[in-house]
Amino acid sequence: MSKLHKYTLAIKWTGNKNLGTLNYSAYERSHVVKVNQKTDILCSSDPSFRGDNTKHNPEELFLSSISSCHMLWYLHLCAESGVVVVDYEDNPTGLMVENDNGSGKFNEVVLNPIVTVIDKSMVELANELHHKANEYCFIANSCNFPFSHKPTCLVK
Repeated sequence: MSKLHKYTLAIKWTGNKNLGTLNYSAYERSHVVKVNQKTDILCSSDPSFRGDNTKHNPEELFLSSISSCHMLWYLHLCAESGVVVVDYEDNPTGLMVENDNGSGKFNEVVLNPIVTVIDKSMVELANELHHKANEYCFIANSCNFPFSHKPTCLVK
């Protein structure tokens, strides 16, 4: 039986400089992501789209969603499989192509997880479980472009 999960949040534009959207350069791209009882996330657009480089942008948040969802599934699968992970880092990269008309889309994401396990005998399975995590990842399953993994597995 399927379960339905509903997520809600609020986005508030904070970039009105008293001129509204009078023209393309009259406003800031600043906005806040608000989720009940959680810390606000200050956002803007990418600097190449007149955004504030000190704030998160939607593309970074999208990439972080993919990476963190993969990590959470991966850790779950490791726990179920007897692979003891003591450290996990990822430095994901995403490639977005902008079209001539200004539209665009991501066409590739590469996850670069660095995982530390407690025993050398766990390395092979630890590396294999990244593929299974990708099959289960809610965010990855919602995307229409390829994902790849370049895992590194260390032993403590």
